[in-house]
Amino acid sequence: MTTSEPWYQVVAADEKLTQGDLVFNCPLLSWSPNPFQMSDLSEVEVLKQAVTAFKADVIVMTQACDLEHAKVRNVVLCPHLALSSFRASWKRAMEQGGQNPTEKAWRNTCNDIADGYVWNQAFLNSCSLGEGDLRTELRVVDFQDIFTVPRTFLEALLARRLAHRLRLLPPYREHISQAFARFFMRVGLPQPLSREW
Repeated sequence: MTTSEPWYQVVAADEKLTQGDLVFNCPLLSWSPNPFQMSDLSEVEVLKQAVTAFKADVIVMTQACDLEHAKVRNVVLCPHLALSSFRASWKRAMEQGGQNPTEKAWRNTCNDIADGYVWNQAFLNSCSLGEGDLRTELRVVDFQDIFTVPRTFLEALLARRLAHRLRLLPPYREHISQAFARFFMRVGLPQPLSREW
């Protein structure tokens, strides 16, 4: 997709981290999907043994002002996936659910994400700035799996890599932030309001 107004800018490796920065192959920690087995170990040891490390492409969700003024120790990150990879996962899920992954169903899924009807996902536009990792297809951000890493670790990682990175420009950065906020602010009431007026 080509637009007259770019969604991104390319920033140097020594540029301060901010909201909307895309970090590819970022090391993350997660919990093992295996059921927890309480044993003679302390609860802390049980949790330590359940940690797994992996890498994913992420976008920085922590507010720019908090990063600028060093008000946070940890940076909130959400994973994003290339549309082609997302489509392969979507197709597998459709087939496992006994559904037919037609072109129409795919278009409807993409339109629903783009229109904000899928509460846990949002799109990042494609980018043709720079070379290599800085050129990317349309991507899907997933708000359901949220990660944190220490700010100092992420800054050291970026400095070590000495690589330029993509940064979302306003208002696209705020658009993703708003989609993230919608994911968190939804409220389902167990009992509907009594309309006794």
